[in-house]
Formats: sequence, structure tokens, C-alpha cells
Amino acid sequence: MVKLIYTLADHGDDVNCCAFSFSLLATCSLDKTIRLYSLSDFTELPHSPLKFHTYAVHCCCFSPSGHILASCSTDGTTVLWNTENGQTLAVMEQPSGSPVRVCQFSPDSTCLASGAADGTVVLWNAQSYRLYRCGSVKDGSLVACAFSPNGSFFVTGSSCGDLTVWDDKMRCLHSEKAHDLGITCCDFSSQPVSDGEQGLQFFRLASCGQDCHVKVWVVSFTHIFSVDKSVIVYDTNTENILHTLTQHTRYVTTCAFAPHTLLLATGSMDKTVNIWQFDLETLCQARSTEDHLKQFTEDWSEEDVSTWLCAQDLKDLVGIFKMNNIDGKELLNLTKESLADDLKIDGYSYEKEAMENWISTKKRTSPMTNLVLPSVVLTPNRTLKMAINRWLETHQK
Repeated sequence: MVKLIYTLADHGDDVNCCAFSFSLLATCSLDKTIRLYSLSDFTELPHSPLKFHTYAVHCCCFSPSGHILASCSTDGTTVLWNTENGQTLAVMEQPSGSPVRVCQFSPDSTCLASGAADGTVVLWNAQSYRLYRCGSVKDGSLVACAFSPNGSFFVTGSSCGDLTVWDDKMRCLHSEKAHDLGITCCDFSSQPVSDGEQGLQFFRLASCGQDCHVKVWVVSFTHIFSVDKSVIVYDTNTENILHTLTQHTRYVTTCAFAPHTLLLATGSMDKTVNIWQFDLETLCQARSTEDHLKQFTEDWSEEDVSTWLCAQDLKDLVGIFKMNNIDGKELLNLTKESLADDLKIDGYSYEKEAMENWISTKKRTSPMTNLVLPSVVLTPNRTLKMAINRWLETHQK
């Protein structure tokens, strides 16, 4: 169960963003102000509202310690505030002078990223307040930003729908079309999914966009948004809807979870911020679903695995899996190496017709390595096929 426990109606225009620290809630608005509230009773602090920006404030965020608040605005500046007294610590101007749409601290508070309407992204030294590195995306305004929990990379989202991964030296690692009509928000789960090869960590990233989709990505090197006046809470493990919150009377523009309490803040174009409280049942429901699914898969027999393979259009692999006695527990432990070495599945992707012609000429060697193929079973690469189809849809319009 979720219940509305408080509504804040102090802003004079659309609420653009809200953010939690351990003890405070910050909100910002088109009315050019940032407001601070105590989480103990939701009263506004004596030095609130914070006033400096000359145009709309688009984003605000706390440093991990909660002692510093950052805000950014159409006026082309990112401002750092002392949360204890409301004093201005620094005013950092975007080099291009473009309106700043998003800002975000790194997990260790050493850096602050700011993204602008012209596609530029700046990494600032959060101690000296000086520009550290600068980059840019090809198209669109930057409207979303999130650091990985270990701080080794961060992701930006653009109004054109691209997600771009950057390292801490501002080198672009990857860029991908994520949402057709533009991205509205992205954020990382605080815990890694698992440790991968050679110590690499994999993190779960959620993104949402104007296409009404919420996507969950696994990135190596649970999310909420809406434009229909409602807030939807998902279980990221099952994609099931846990709650739909419909208190706002206009479009929802922002949301944030408190770090260590069961509170959710949502802001809207109706000029209000709603504070929602979750009960323990919701938390337990999400966690138990994940445990249940894992336990359920572990109980699969070899026949259950075969049935699942057929449902995934992988029936050509049924014989190989049966020959290797793969049941549910073994399925959960499969890695890329075990697929290649133990199950003898070649890891490369080819055009199906070309590979069939290759095999039909009695060649049993890999076109890539020239090594003997242990098996001539062809496995569909559905992920690659979807990526090609997405590219074709984009470039044939």
C-alpha cells in the first residue's frame, strides 16, 4: 500500500525536479527558485527559498554528504549552495553559455556534471569549482545524467533519445538510440548486478522517454516517470506494476526516492510536490518476487529447460542442452565461456544464408578463426537482429 502523506504547494510555477538527502527534500521550479524542506515534518527551512537564478531552474541535486546542493538553469549557470545556511558557494558558467538542463554529483563528490541545451556536457571539479573536462553529443539537448555507483563512468540522455556512456576522462565509450521521442530521465541501481569477467562490474540502468517506455539496461565498464499525470511504480525484476499513483492534476515532471526511508517525492506542472510513503509490504513484495523467480528457475528439470528454449525460438539447442544435462540450476550458472567451451557453441555472428552455404560445402571450420567447429548448429542472434531492424527503421524514414 502507498499513501499520500503531504502535498507542498509553495512554488508559483511548474515543478521541474525534486531531490532527497538524508534529512532534506529540495525542489526547483520554473519560478526561478529552489526550496528546501525538512524530512522530519516537511516544514520549509528558514533560509528557503534559495534565489539566484534569473530564469527557470531545471534540475537540483545533493552531494552524497547532503551538505551541498547544486542547481542549474536556463540562465546558463550551475550554482552550488550550502544547505545549512543557504549561502552561495560557487557559480559555474557553462562555457557555451547555453541553458543548463541537468546536473549531477559523482558518488565521491569530487566531480559535478552539467549538461546543456546545445549538447555540451561539462565535468567540474567540485572542490575547486573549476572546469575539468568538456564534451558534447551530436544531436539534441542533454536532459538526463547519472553516475555509476562506483563513479567510473556516467551516462547522459538527450532530447533526441540517445543514451551516451562517458568515462571519467570524458571519453565517449558508447552511444545508442534508446527512446524514439527523446529521453526524460535515467538512473542507476545502487548495487551492481554481479561481478563479471576480470573483475568487471555490471550495473542496472533505467531510462524512460517520451515514447511511454521504461527500459532497463545492464551496463558494464527501480524507475518511474510519466507524462499522463500518473506515477507508475514497477518491480524491475518482473516488470509488473506495483502501484499507479494519480494524485497530480497535470503532467508529472520529476520523481525521487529518499535514500534510506520509504518515501517518494513527485513533482508536477500542477505546481505541487507530493510526498508518498510506502509500506514494508511493497518492499517485501518486490524482493520476494526476485527470490521466488530465482528459486523457481532452480527447480526446472531438463525438460523444463527444453520447453523454455523452444519458447525462445532456440529449439536447435535442445539436443545440445540435453546431451549436457542442463537443468534449471545449471542454466543459472551458464557463462559465455561455458557456452563456448562446454556446450561447443561458437560465439560469432554471421549472416544465416552465408553460413549455411559455408557449411554446405563441407567446411567445418570457423570463418573467423579457421578452427574446427565442434558443432554446426546455428543459434539465432536475436539481439543483433533487433539492433539491425532498429537501425533500418531509423534510416529508412
